[in-house]
Amino acid sequence: MTIQEAQQAVDKWINDIGIRYYNELTNTAILTEEVGEVARLMARIYGEQSFKTKEQEASAKDDLGGEMADVLFVLICLANQTGVDLTTALQNNLEKKAIRDAERHRDNEKL
Repeated sequence: MTIQEAQQAVDKWINDIGIRYYNELTNTAILTEEVGEVARLMARIYGEQSFKTKEQEASAKDDLGGEMADVLFVLICLANQTGVDLTTALQNNLEKKAIRDAERHRDNEKL
């Protein structure tokens, strides 16, 4: 699925099943909540925090993909609502980074 196809699929889902988009501020709050859920799992899977039970740990990586998909879904909602073409935005962002960071990362001794 391309980014454009994802934007179209989310829009179709919202209009067919979700009734309508939540307003932009509500979706921004939801995006923040979903990013927090990704952060919680990252801290437990890859960081020093531990899970409460072995069962939680066993399903965590599957949950991580689902939480990342939730972030992407809400981000796409916001893009659709605000008229942002994410394909163009990502292409422009990569071009900007390629110019801005061309030497920065190559010369970084920490990497």
